[in-house]
Amino acid sequence: MDHGENNITVVDENGNEQLCEVLFTFDSDEFGKSYVLYYPVGAEDNDDEEIEIHASAFTPSEDNEDGDLMPIETDAEWDMIEEMLETFLAEQDEE
Repeated sequence: MDHGENNITVVDENGNEQLCEVLFTFDSDEFGKSYVLYYPVGAEDNDDEEIEIHASAFTPSEDNEDGDLMPIETDAEWDMIEEMLETFLAEQDEE
């Protein structure tokens, strides 16, 4: 996972690289993981479509090198991520 300022490069299952913008990251003590929510760069420029937000777990490395993205594996994790996203979006609306 490469980091620009707020960008990451995500490689899909076909090996295609896609530049994505990080929406936010957070840590979960409950699951003992860190999570990143992101969307494809340029998606916010397309007014017709809803932006598809993706989420992955990652393990930050100690030396601040890039961590590896991992799939979210449980419904409990998805529920927690959706809750965090809703809270984040609500806070954005208030600004």
